[in-house]
Amino acid sequence: MASAAELGGDLSRLRHLNSLAVVDVLRGAEPLTLTAVAERTGLSRPSTKDVVGQLVGLGWVEEMGPAPGTVGRPARRYRFRADAGHVAGIDIGVHSVRAAIADLDGTVHVQTHRTVDPATPVDDRIAAADRAVADCLAAVGLRRTDLWAVGAGTTGVVDRAGTVQYCAGVANWTGVDLADRIGALFPCAVQIDNDSRLAALAERQWGVAKGVDDAVFLHAGRRTGAALVVGGQVHRGFGGVAGEVGMHPVTHWVTAASYLHDCPAVPPGVPKSDAARHTFAAARGGDPVAVAAVERYCDDLALGTSAMVMTLDPELVVLGGAFSRAADVLLPRLRRRLEDVCLRVPELRASALDEECVAVGAIGRAVAHLDGELFGGAAGQIVPLHDLGPGGGERAPGAALSEGAPLAPGSAQRAEPAAETPGHPGAPRHPGVRAQRRDPGGQGTPGPDRAAGGAR
Repeated sequence: MASAAELGGDLSRLRHLNSLAVVDVLRGAEPLTLTAVAERTGLSRPSTKDVVGQLVGLGWVEEMGPAPGTVGRPARRYRFRADAGHVAGIDIGVHSVRAAIADLDGTVHVQTHRTVDPATPVDDRIAAADRAVADCLAAVGLRRTDLWAVGAGTTGVVDRAGTVQYCAGVANWTGVDLADRIGALFPCAVQIDNDSRLAALAERQWGVAKGVDDAVFLHAGRRTGAALVVGGQVHRGFGGVAGEVGMHPVTHWVTAASYLHDCPAVPPGVPKSDAARHTFAAARGGDPVAVAAVERYCDDLALGTSAMVMTLDPELVVLGGAFSRAADVLLPRLRRRLEDVCLRVPELRASALDEECVAVGAIGRAVAHLDGELFGGAAGQIVPLHDLGPGGGERAPGAALSEGAPLAPGSAQRAEPAAETPGHPGAPRHPGVRAQRRDPGGQGTPGPDRAAGGAR
């Protein structure tokens, strides 16, 4: 923990850092006693008591009764009020649109999906996303105005302003201003990013890559993509195309999954959406035709993967997306191919997030945005929860932002907010100030974007 001397005597900043440390410990944890909080933060017990008391006064921490069965003098426990607000995550894919609702810890309470196809018109695809979120809200008894932030991910190259620069897999998707289209649906801030980057973010925060600083995420499914985690941050790159090795024709990633979908081992009449599952099952059983199809798929997957592994030298490669269910079939073959060409082969793991990885990552992006607004205030201030009104208050439409960027010169503000309710959590409160402790999408100073030559 930083000392006052290290902070140049700025005790206000020190108190703010101590408060953030306590919030970090209480988020996502069971109710903790003051002693437990002190041990996990490294603060003294008197300092912990002072900080927790302040957070209780601000409304972000709630005092709980003693644990059941406690012997002796009961110790009070404390929890972060994650249920004070809600966020939504949206995955706008080629073949489906998924949505999920979570609390301020990022804990998902409900999710749903709707089927689309590559030829679905743009307006219908946006409407499917809107209906998917509406289904989730209805399932948990919330209103649209109960959302404090929304994150959305989509296939293709997405620039910092939230516009799809290029997309080969969805009809007329190139050029869609997704920040504007999704931002018009919700009365709060909207964060837009590429789907593979959001999936990698989900793995880094809650999945098998938690705590890993350098990793390659493989988004394996009916379409194939990838993303990079560098130094603990999801790496975007100068023009937003970091990890897009699949756009290089030599990798054959655009057509790789066709070996699985068109395999003769798939029973007649099985839809493309379910074909790969049958191929994997047949390969497990030793069917030579299915095994050959899986081998050819792994040949293509390994080519792009090895290029990223030799460039980044990651600790971990994560197999994510729908095909992660077949990790027992794919990972041993992928490892053998990497061993043939890589100087050092990283650990390979299967994602536990499955097809929900993008929606979960979009939730992570939305939560990170709120962290900056609510806990990263100017002059080391944490916004009092009671300033937000009951249940977050009546919120005016917020700015549609892309990639968790602060509202500063050069960043995108897609909608003019109406008269603001004081403390509206989805609107920019302290422009240019963010909590750096928990910004998984922080990419430094924005630079110009360039249209790229391909996408999933």
